[in-house]
Amino acid sequence: MIFSILLGLLCFVLCLIAEATRSQIVREVSGCRYSGNGKTTLICGASAFLSLAIAMVLQHTYLLFAVSTLDPLSDQHHLSWQAAFFFITTWICFSIGEVLLLIGVSVESGHLSTSRPTCFIAREGLFSSAGVLGITTVFLASALSIRLLMQEFHYSSSPAAAPTSFMAAVDAETPIVTHHDPGLLDYLRAFDKII
Repeated sequence: MIFSILLGLLCFVLCLIAEATRSQIVREVSGCRYSGNGKTTLICGASAFLSLAIAMVLQHTYLLFAVSTLDPLSDQHHLSWQAAFFFITTWICFSIGEVLLLIGVSVESGHLSTSRPTCFIAREGLFSSAGVLGITTVFLASALSIRLLMQEFHYSSSPAAAPTSFMAAVDAETPIVTHHDPGLLDYLRAFDKII
């Protein structure tokens, strides 16, 4: 999961670089030409596309393994609306981000020639919005992973996962019973067992 987050951050940084180096149109009498050659933007856009795709594959491979290890007879296969929301919005953000990156890469790949009668450019903000959608995709997929891990931790029958009670006796008073409900750190500690 951490590697997919790093790939999502790499996608975001590459999209910002692609946005900063995208080509501009210079009008001429015979047509138009581009201010840059588009190689940097093309390489950054294609690399961002691949890093986002790899991050999504890694994240969903982890989810596949996490869901496939659940007991089919238990109540763990019941996914909540929160998990369904994370899953659907992850795929929507991923799809839109990848389409924007494909559009930007295909437009910038046409800038490798010098002069043309018509010139197309990627609109300002195309790569930036793809980067924002890419990082949103990775964080939503991570939230889905944490949600599934919390659900698995909650339904687990191991004694470490169940809430524990501690009884502390105080001098000349009745015992005080405190309950320890698992928090986010307890859920994240389970990653150490998986990874």
